Amino acid sequence: MVAPMGVMKRVTMVFRAKANKALDRMEDPRETLDYSYQTQLELLQKVRRGVADVATSRKRVELQINQLQGQADKLDRQARDALGAGREDLAREALTRKAGLQGQLEDLQGNYEQLQKEEEQLGQAAQRLQVKVDAFRTRKETIKATYTAAEAQTRINEAFAGISEEMGDVGLAIQRAEDKTAQMRARAGALDELMASGALEDMVGGPHDDIQAELDRMGAGQGVDRELEKMKAEIAQSAPRQLEGAQPGSADGASADATDATAAAADPAEAGEPE
Repeated sequence: MVAPMGVMKRVTMVFRAKANKALDRMEDPRETLDYSYQTQLELLQKVRRGVADVATSRKRVELQINQLQGQADKLDRQARDALGAGREDLAREALTRKAGLQGQLEDLQGNYEQLQKEEEQLGQAAQRLQVKVDAFRTRKETIKATYTAAEAQTRINEAFAGISEEMGDVGLAIQRAEDKTAQMRARAGALDELMASGALEDMVGGPHDDIQAELDRMGAGQGVDRELEKMKAEIAQSAPRQLEGAQPGSADGASADATDATAAAADPAEAGEPE
């Protein structure tokens, strides 16, 4: 039986500890202070109602005392009037009744004095309690303001801590972005150099075909040859027309014309169209 009891005590202690910790997390000191202040106000209100009740009772006893005192005074006058009228028996009866009222008056007077004392004590207690409640209210508001400021400061510090952690992550992200940007710039520069050197022409224009390139060069050369033959034919056609315009029998002129035609055929760039 010892082992199960020990286990139960440990379980109970753990449960209480966890419950206390959960209550600490749930408890707001400001709410607790407000509740305590409200409780003190209710207690002060009860004390004030007690003072009012005692004062009411005292006033009621005072009224009874005044009423009985009035009756006693009336009986005293009646007794005197009865003696003046020679009715001693009536005077005795009035004095007997007055004596009964005097006993009641003494009891009521004692009760009145007791109520008056209780009223004074309760009034003083209410005043002392009022002072304590006012002091508690001032302290409560001070504690609440301090707690609120501390809570705000804690949240600010937590926010700064979170921002610091976030800024660390942001710094790593920025560093990675800068590294990737540098890599992209280096790659773009390398591609520009390759494009400028012509090393990427084959990649852009497709697979290299050396046969087609040779045919293209030959075609370009044939075009130049055809243009050259055309110029020669035009010069050859213009030469006979110049010979027909020369004087017949002039060997020197014919020789000169032949020499000019030969020079024109030799240098097509200096030959021109006949006028």
